[in-house]
Formats: sequence, structure tokens, C-alpha cells
Amino acid sequence: MDPQIVAVAAGLVLIGAVAQRVAGLGFAMLASPFLVLLLGPHDGVLLVNICGVVSSVLITPRVWRDINWSAFRWLTAFSVVGSVGGAIIASRMESSLLSLVVGIVVLIALLLSLGLSKANAHISGPAPRAVAGALSGLTNAMAGVGGPAVSAYAVLSRWPQRSFAATMQPFFAVIGFVTVVSKAIVAPEQQLILPWWVWGLFVLAIAIGIFGGERLQRFVKDHHARMFILAIAFAGAVAAVAKGWIGLA
Repeated sequence: MDPQIVAVAAGLVLIGAVAQRVAGLGFAMLASPFLVLLLGPHDGVLLVNICGVVSSVLITPRVWRDINWSAFRWLTAFSVVGSVGGAIIASRMESSLLSLVVGIVVLIALLLSLGLSKANAHISGPAPRAVAGALSGLTNAMAGVGGPAVSAYAVLSRWPQRSFAATMQPFFAVIGFVTVVSKAIVAPEQQLILPWWVWGLFVLAIAIGIFGGERLQRFVKDHHARMFILAIAFAGAVAAVAKGWIGLA
């Protein structure tokens, strides 16, 4: 891999880790569209999932006491089904069309969630969690972006930001791991092979990003963090739509 590409990719990984620590998610939504442009659809999505797992695993012990384990179990159980299905679809679908479809679905979900939240709509219970988990796993496996579905659920269920951010860490660790394993089984020829020092650089970037995000988090209010999450989700969805449209054109 070209050293310049490695440096840019490491920078994106670092920024994604900062967002992950501050807002509870955002790693994939920030990094995925750009890593896909740098490395291609399969390698880019796979790298996002691997680094996302590392980031979430490192953050989880630091937020352990705030995790909502009931919500985690419901979201995760159905995300596994979505991840496996998404891995199968992604291995058989043209990448530009895939990016376009996922981006449009994410945008619709976010617009609906914002509209419903302004109308004081409220959802709760296991069924919405199951749907959010399945959609998150599906979109994570297809395009490396699993955050918008659970972001929409968080907005509509009035999930407190601190608990939401904490619960997302083991959740993303699990769905990322399931996605990587599913893709290794479904499409073994598409595995990402990089030198050991590149992986080491990415892990270092994640660690620095988490450290920086932890310091920054002290100055960020819950409301601002939630708005940041939605802004990132919209940016990632628009980037996915643009990438898919350009590819098809």
C-alpha cells in the first residue's frame, strides 16, 4: 500500500475514533465513505469493520457501568441476522448500486426520525429495538455504516445520550466481528491483507483518537453530542449516495 494512502487512512481512523468516544458512534459514518474511495468498496468496508471492533473493544471497559444490557441484548441478537444477510448481499451486488441503495435508505430513516421527534412521537419496547438492530447489522455489513438505524431508534425512544453512547460500544464490537467473520466465510477471496506495521499504525491511531475524544468529551453537552451524531449520519449517507451515483454514471 502506498505510504500516502496509509497516512490518510490512519488520519481517518484517528478522527473516527475521536467521534466514537465523544458521541458513542460515528467511526464508520465518518471513515467509511472516504476509506471506500481510497481502498475500494470491499477493502474499505472491511477495514472500517475491523478498526471499529478494535475501537469499541478499547472503549467498552471505560463506559461499562452506563451500558443498558437489556437494550444491548435485543439490538445485538437481531443485528447478527442482519449482518449475515448483509454480507451475503454485499458479496453479490455491484458496489456502486449497493452504495446508492444504502445511502438512500439511511437518509430516509434519518429524515423520518427527525420528523417524528419534532412531532413528539415516542417508541419503546423490544420490537423497535429488534428492527433497529437488524437494520444496523444489514447496513454495517453492506456498506460499513451501522450507526444511522440505531441513531434513529435512540432519537425516537428518547434514549439518554450517556447510556446510548456506552451501549453502542459492545454492540458495534459484536456486529463488526460478526460482519468480518461472515465476509470471511461468504467471500474469502475478498480478505484484506496488510503489512503488520500498517495494522500497528491503525491501532495506534485508534488509541490516540480515544484518548483525545475522552478529553474532548468533558466539554461536550449531551444535546450537542446527539446533534453531532445526526450530522455525521447525514454526511455519511450523502457521501454514500454521491459515491454510488458517480459510480453508476
